Amino acid sequence: MIETIQEHIQKVNAFQAESLEQVEAFRIEYLGKKGLLKEFFASFKSVPPEQKKEYGQALNTLRQAAEEKVNQLKDELGASQSVTGPGMDLTRPGDALAEGSRHPISLVRQKIIDIFSRIGFNVSEGPEIEDDWHNFTALNLPEYHPARDMQDTFFIETNPDLLLRTHTSSVQVRYMENHTPPIRTISPGRVYRNEAISARSHCFFHQVEGLYIDKGVSFADLKQTLQYFTTELFGKSRIRLRPSYFPFTEPSAEVDVYWGLETETDYRMTKGTGWLEIMGCGMVDPNVLKNCGIDPEEYSGYAFGMGIDRIALLLYQIDDIRLLSENDLRFLKQFKSEL
Repeated sequence: MIETIQEHIQKVNAFQAESLEQVEAFRIEYLGKKGLLKEFFASFKSVPPEQKKEYGQALNTLRQAAEEKVNQLKDELGASQSVTGPGMDLTRPGDALAEGSRHPISLVRQKIIDIFSRIGFNVSEGPEIEDDWHNFTALNLPEYHPARDMQDTFFIETNPDLLLRTHTSSVQVRYMENHTPPIRTISPGRVYRNEAISARSHCFFHQVEGLYIDKGVSFADLKQTLQYFTTELFGKSRIRLRPSYFPFTEPSAEVDVYWGLETETDYRMTKGTGWLEIMGCGMVDPNVLKNCGIDPEEYSGYAFGMGIDRIALLLYQIDDIRLLSENDLRFLKQFKSEL
């Protein structure tokens, strides 16, 4: 019996393989659940007592030799096949990586940031869960003010003072509380309103609001800033400002850009007028400055706000706002990275 084991030790040491499949067959033959080593160990009980020690040492030598041989051949063949495996042509060009896409909201957001950064505006951000003071009261919307009904709000049930912000004007309040004029900042971010979801509206969307406060700021400064913005973003230089109402600005205006009537789409988008509303704006109400610790006798400023989603719909001729939040790759792959 011991002589048989010695023969297998010599056989194991002399074994060579040309493929990993042969190595696996060798492993199963000796080290598998039904392999030779299993049989030899099962025969241990029939070995005479005086031979058990020698028999056990021989078995351990065979087991160790088989394990080392398997590991050695796996390393050699694995390294060889990883470099010169069958069918591998190292001179063949690799597969081209697919070009990634960016979400249209991200593209438009970055375009707007770049345009305003060129005239000195920085970017400020704030929390999406806001308190009543920063979202309403500081913005000249005290409790029970009728203008609060203009924004259907999601309140936090466990704390009536907390809500999902309805505009990024709350970020501007926080910025004014922590900075002294001159202030020139834009606040992009997601906002929430309890509105019915349709092709033209959603319960969450994205805004960019701008704020400029300094000594001697006038409505003319606001108009020139908006003129620059619409020309840079749309390539349209003709705008008009219509009187409007916002609680936090006085006077207030809606901004229209002349889109034109060159195509059927232009007629549909502008309802046959050629004019398209893109944002609201106005001079910051003195009460808002006072609430934020800024002296309205010394400083004045303007503010404006627009929906990023709506701008994206215009620029990319998208007819359903819901496409922006459905994560459909067939839709998103159309927007190759431009930045």
